[in-house]
Amino acid sequence: MSHAKHRSGRVALVGRPNVGKSSLLNCLVGEPIAIVSRSPQTTRDVVRGILTREHVQYVFVDTPGLHRARNRLGQWMNQVAREEAREADAIALVVEPTAHPADLALAAELPRVPAVLVINKIDRLKDKAALLPVLAAFAEAHPFVATVPISATHADGTDRLLDELGALLPQQPFLFEEGTLSDQPVRLFAAEFVREQILAHTKHEVPHGVAVAVERFDESTEVPHIEIAIHVAREAYKKILIGAGGTMMKRIGSAARVRIERMLGRKVHLKLWVRATTDWMNDPAKLRDLGYGRDGSRAS
Repeated sequence: MSHAKHRSGRVALVGRPNVGKSSLLNCLVGEPIAIVSRSPQTTRDVVRGILTREHVQYVFVDTPGLHRARNRLGQWMNQVAREEAREADAIALVVEPTAHPADLALAAELPRVPAVLVINKIDRLKDKAALLPVLAAFAEAHPFVATVPISATHADGTDRLLDELGALLPQQPFLFEEGTLSDQPVRLFAAEFVREQILAHTKHEVPHGVAVAVERFDESTEVPHIEIAIHVAREAYKKILIGAGGTMMKRIGSAARVRIERMLGRKVHLKLWVRATTDWMNDPAKLRDLGYGRDGSRAS
């Protein structure tokens, strides 16, 4: 097979928290691999999703939302997002349909990588004329190759977005076999699916001081055995997560198991337990133990 017309490469999805980067990734690859929550800074680890479309293969990199860091974890997340942007073949800066000063600042600071401005949640905008000053503000902040209004929740405008991004990728053979959804291990997604359910079930009771670590992932048996430790920053959060008679933990585990089984395509045995790891978000040693490395890479 000739690869002369093939294009492939990494597309970094960057932007502030809650602008819809993870929803966009899920929409583009057609599977809910990135966890989604209304809570800010939901995306903590880099999540890669792969889409192969005719002669173009996109390796989408969902990055943590760039924000004003309040702890060492936040600093690490910002570092990861910026490094992924620098190393990408193309950037999609995802914003909402407003000229938010923080978005404009991000646009001005983008590295010298071809970038497309993605205006998400366009379905919420009643007066499309209101976009004109927004477009002008972003055009002044950065020389974007293109601007594409979309709605990730309705998959509106995504075909044009793929066309614009595909044209920016280098001509080279596909990086992965066709049909590959992600090059990351299932154990990473298992941990993320547990954290997603913690956010969904506890909402504001347990803030983002939660880390999830896979301690056992054994697929050698007919029913894979997965053991996951949930680390919380305070002892009080431990009681909330466990719930009366363990009811909260059972609900979290049951919902997470469904997500993991869907990805694996078979039943799994999932065991969860909670540990109080005080102020882990600011302790360099504890951050490294939990996989948040100083070099901006997450152990997987």
